[in-house]
Amino acid sequence: MRLHPGEVQATGWRVEKLSDVVRRLREAAPGVTGRPLLIAIDGRGGAGKSTLVERLRTIVPASGVVHTDDVAWNHAFFDWGDLMVENVLRPLHRGEAVEFRPSAWIEHHRPGAIRVPAGADVVWVEGTGIIREEFAPWIDASIWVQGDLDEQERRLVARDGDSVAQQRHIAEWLAEELPLTLREQPWQKATIVVAGTTELHHDPGTEIVIAPPARYDQ
Repeated sequence: MRLHPGEVQATGWRVEKLSDVVRRLREAAPGVTGRPLLIAIDGRGGAGKSTLVERLRTIVPASGVVHTDDVAWNHAFFDWGDLMVENVLRPLHRGEAVEFRPSAWIEHHRPGAIRVPAGADVVWVEGTGIIREEFAPWIDASIWVQGDLDEQERRLVARDGDSVAQQRHIAEWLAEELPLTLREQPWQKATIVVAGTTELHHDPGTEIVIAPPARYDQ
Protein backbone atom coordinates (compact mmCIF):
# COMPACT_ATOMS: atom_id res chain seq x y z
CA MET A 1 0.00 0.00 0.00
CA ARG A 2 1.47 3.35 -1.03
CA LEU A 3 1.05 6.03 1.62
CA HIS A 4 2.31 9.57 2.08
CA PRO A 5 5.64 9.73 3.97
CA GLY A 6 5.07 9.62 7.72
CA GLU A 7 1.81 7.67 7.69
CA VAL A 8 2.10 4.20 9.22
CA GLN A 9 0.36 1.34 7.48
CA ALA A 10 -2.19 -0.45 9.63
CA THR A 11 -1.78 -4.19 10.17
CA GLY A 12 -4.01 -7.06 11.14
CA TRP A 13 -6.78 -6.22 8.68
CA ARG A 14 -9.92 -8.29 9.08
CA VAL A 15 -13.51 -8.36 7.93
CA GLU A 16 -16.12 -7.26 10.47
CA LYS A 17 -19.84 -6.61 10.33
CA LEU A 18 -20.84 -2.97 9.97
CA SER A 19 -23.21 -3.42 12.90
CA ASP A 20 -20.30 -4.56 15.09
CA VAL A 21 -18.26 -1.51 14.06
CA VAL A 22 -21.13 0.78 15.11
CA ARG A 23 -21.31 -1.09 18.42
CA ARG A 24 -17.56 -0.53 18.97
CA LEU A 25 -17.97 3.18 18.31
CA ARG A 26 -20.84 3.41 20.79
CA GLU A 27 -18.82 1.55 23.40
CA ALA A 28 -16.03 4.14 23.05
CA ALA A 29 -18.35 6.76 24.60
CA PRO A 30 -20.79 4.94 26.91
CA GLY A 31 -21.72 8.04 28.93
CA VAL A 32 -23.29 10.09 26.14
CA THR A 33 -26.87 11.06 26.99
CA GLY A 34 -29.20 13.86 25.95
CA ARG A 35 -27.39 14.51 22.68
CA PRO A 36 -26.19 12.61 19.62
CA LEU A 37 -23.02 10.58 19.56
CA LEU A 38 -20.46 12.56 17.52
CA ILE A 39 -18.23 10.39 15.36
CA ALA A 40 -15.45 11.81 13.18
CA ILE A 41 -14.55 10.13 9.89
CA ASP A 42 -11.20 11.30 8.55
CA GLY A 43 -8.98 10.26 5.66
CA ARG A 44 -7.28 11.65 2.60
CA GLY A 45 -9.09 12.78 -0.52
CA GLY A 46 -10.52 9.82 -2.42
CA ALA A 47 -10.15 7.46 0.54
CA GLY A 48 -13.86 6.62 0.58
CA LYS A 49 -15.09 8.66 3.54
CA SER A 50 -18.40 9.73 2.01
CA THR A 51 -19.13 6.20 0.80
CA LEU A 52 -18.42 4.88 4.28
CA VAL A 53 -20.77 7.42 5.85
CA GLU A 54 -23.63 6.28 3.62
CA ARG A 55 -22.98 2.65 4.54
CA LEU A 56 -22.98 3.49 8.24
CA ARG A 57 -26.21 5.45 7.91
CA THR A 58 -27.95 2.27 6.78
CA ILE A 59 -27.06 0.82 10.19
CA VAL A 60 -28.10 3.98 12.08
CA PRO A 61 -31.02 5.47 10.12
CA ALA A 62 -31.66 8.16 12.77
CA SER A 63 -28.33 9.84 12.10
CA GLY A 64 -27.14 13.11 10.60
CA VAL A 65 -24.08 14.02 8.57
CA VAL A 66 -21.88 17.11 8.52
CA HIS A 67 -19.28 17.41 5.76
CA THR A 68 -16.28 19.55 6.63
CA ASP A 69 -16.07 20.57 2.96
CA ASP A 70 -19.34 22.43 3.45
CA VAL A 71 -17.95 24.34 6.43
CA ALA A 72 -14.71 25.04 4.53
CA TRP A 73 -16.39 25.99 1.24
CA ASN A 74 -14.83 29.21 -0.11
CA HIS A 75 -13.29 29.77 3.33
CA ALA A 76 -10.05 27.79 3.85
CA PHE A 77 -8.70 24.30 3.33
CA PHE A 78 -8.26 23.57 7.04
CA ASP A 79 -8.57 26.81 9.03
CA TRP A 80 -12.24 26.26 9.90
CA GLY A 81 -11.93 24.99 13.47
CA ASP A 82 -13.73 27.91 15.13
CA LEU A 83 -16.61 27.73 12.64
CA MET A 84 -17.02 24.01 13.24
CA VAL A 85 -16.93 24.26 17.03
CA GLU A 86 -19.18 27.28 17.49
CA ASN A 87 -21.78 26.53 14.84
CA VAL A 88 -21.89 22.74 14.68
CA LEU A 89 -20.20 20.88 17.53
CA ARG A 90 -21.23 23.13 20.41
CA PRO A 91 -24.96 23.16 19.48
CA LEU A 92 -24.90 19.39 19.02
CA HIS A 93 -23.36 18.99 22.47
CA ARG A 94 -26.29 20.97 23.85
CA GLY A 95 -28.67 18.59 22.13
CA GLU A 96 -29.82 21.30 19.75
CA ALA A 97 -30.51 21.23 16.03
CA VAL A 98 -27.94 22.75 13.67
CA GLU A 99 -29.00 25.35 11.09
CA PHE A 100 -25.83 27.06 9.88
CA ARG A 101 -25.21 29.23 6.84
CA PRO A 102 -21.49 30.07 6.75
CA SER A 103 -20.70 33.62 5.72
CA ALA A 104 -19.06 32.36 2.51
CA TRP A 105 -22.37 30.76 1.51
CA ILE A 106 -24.11 34.09 1.95
CA GLU A 107 -21.41 36.05 0.11
CA HIS A 108 -21.43 33.63 -2.85
CA HIS A 109 -25.21 33.13 -2.85
CA ARG A 110 -25.03 29.40 -2.16
CA PRO A 111 -28.54 28.23 -1.24
CA GLY A 112 -29.47 26.05 1.71
CA ALA A 113 -27.69 25.50 5.00
CA ILE A 114 -25.77 22.93 7.01
CA ARG A 115 -28.57 21.19 8.87
CA VAL A 116 -28.80 18.50 11.52
CA PRO A 117 -32.21 17.93 13.10
CA ALA A 118 -32.59 17.69 16.85
CA GLY A 119 -32.99 14.17 18.18
CA ALA A 120 -30.40 12.49 15.95
CA ASP A 121 -28.94 9.31 17.43
CA VAL A 122 -25.52 9.72 15.79
CA VAL A 123 -23.93 12.57 13.84
CA TRP A 124 -21.14 11.59 11.45
CA VAL A 125 -18.70 14.48 10.96
CA GLU A 126 -16.84 13.61 7.78
CA GLY A 127 -13.82 15.21 6.16
CA THR A 128 -10.07 15.46 5.97
CA GLY A 129 -8.70 17.15 9.08
CA ILE A 130 -11.55 16.42 11.49
CA ILE A 131 -9.44 14.15 13.73
CA ARG A 132 -7.19 16.71 15.37
CA GLU A 133 -6.41 17.95 18.84
CA GLU A 134 -8.67 21.01 18.81
CA PHE A 135 -11.73 18.84 18.20
CA ALA A 136 -10.86 16.14 20.76
CA PRO A 137 -13.15 17.57 23.50
CA TRP A 138 -16.11 17.47 21.10
CA ILE A 139 -15.69 14.13 19.34
CA ASP A 140 -16.80 10.88 21.01
CA ALA A 141 -15.24 8.33 18.65
CA SER A 142 -13.47 8.37 15.31
CA ILE A 143 -12.53 6.45 12.17
CA TRP A 144 -9.44 6.89 10.03
CA VAL A 145 -9.93 5.63 6.47
CA GLN A 146 -6.62 4.37 5.11
CA GLY A 147 -6.10 3.50 1.46
CA ASP A 148 -3.59 3.18 -1.32
CA LEU A 149 -2.64 6.57 -2.78
CA ASP A 150 -2.65 5.31 -6.36
CA GLU A 151 -6.27 4.18 -6.04
CA GLN A 152 -7.27 7.34 -4.19
CA GLU A 153 -5.71 9.52 -6.90
CA ARG A 154 -7.55 7.50 -9.57
CA ARG A 155 -10.83 8.14 -7.76
CA LEU A 156 -10.14 11.86 -7.51
CA VAL A 157 -9.40 12.15 -11.23
CA ALA A 158 -12.59 10.21 -12.02
CA ARG A 159 -14.56 12.53 -9.73
CA ASP A 160 -12.96 15.94 -10.31
CA GLY A 161 -11.04 15.61 -13.57
CA ASP A 162 -7.35 16.19 -14.30
CA SER A 163 -7.27 19.74 -15.62
CA VAL A 164 -4.38 22.12 -14.96
CA ALA A 165 -6.59 24.04 -12.53
CA GLN A 166 -7.46 20.85 -10.67
CA GLN A 167 -3.80 19.79 -10.49
CA ARG A 168 -2.96 23.23 -9.05
CA HIS A 169 -5.80 22.88 -6.52
CA ILE A 170 -4.51 19.48 -5.40
CA ALA A 171 -0.94 20.80 -5.04
CA GLU A 172 -2.18 23.72 -2.92
CA TRP A 173 -4.31 21.37 -0.83
CA LEU A 174 -1.43 18.96 -0.18
CA ALA A 175 0.85 21.84 0.83
CA GLU A 176 -1.47 22.33 3.83
CA GLU A 177 -2.76 18.79 4.33
CA LEU A 178 0.57 17.01 4.66
CA PRO A 179 1.99 19.16 7.49
CA LEU A 180 -1.38 19.01 9.30
CA THR A 181 -1.70 15.24 9.15
CA LEU A 182 1.93 14.66 10.06
CA ARG A 183 1.50 16.89 13.10
CA GLU A 184 -1.83 15.43 14.21
CA GLN A 185 -1.24 11.75 13.30
CA PRO A 186 -4.98 10.99 12.97
CA TRP A 187 -4.27 7.34 12.16
CA GLN A 188 -2.90 6.99 15.69
CA LYS A 189 -5.81 8.77 17.40
CA ALA A 190 -8.66 6.99 15.65
CA THR A 191 -10.92 4.58 17.53
CA ILE A 192 -11.02 2.32 14.46
CA VAL A 193 -8.97 2.20 11.26
CA VAL A 194 -10.98 1.26 8.16
CA ALA A 195 -9.57 0.11 4.83
CA GLY A 196 -10.59 2.44 2.03
CA THR A 197 -8.92 0.11 -0.47
CA THR A 198 -8.59 -3.60 0.19
CA GLU A 199 -8.23 -6.95 -1.53
CA LEU A 200 -9.97 -8.82 1.30
CA HIS A 201 -13.25 -10.31 0.12
CA HIS A 202 -16.26 -8.93 1.97
CA ASP A 203 -19.88 -7.97 1.43
CA PRO A 204 -19.91 -4.14 1.11
CA GLY A 205 -23.57 -4.08 2.12
CA THR A 206 -23.03 -5.62 5.54
CA GLU A 207 -19.28 -5.87 6.17
CA ILE A 208 -16.20 -3.69 6.35
CA VAL A 209 -12.45 -4.23 6.61
CA ILE A 210 -10.84 -2.84 9.75
CA ALA A 211 -7.55 -2.91 11.58
CA PRO A 212 -7.91 -3.77 15.26
CA PRO A 213 -6.53 -0.84 17.28
CA ALA A 214 -4.38 -3.18 19.41
CA ARG A 215 -2.47 -4.19 16.27
CA TYR A 216 -2.05 -0.63 15.01
CA ASP A 217 0.92 0.66 16.93
CA GLN A 218 3.78 3.01 16.07
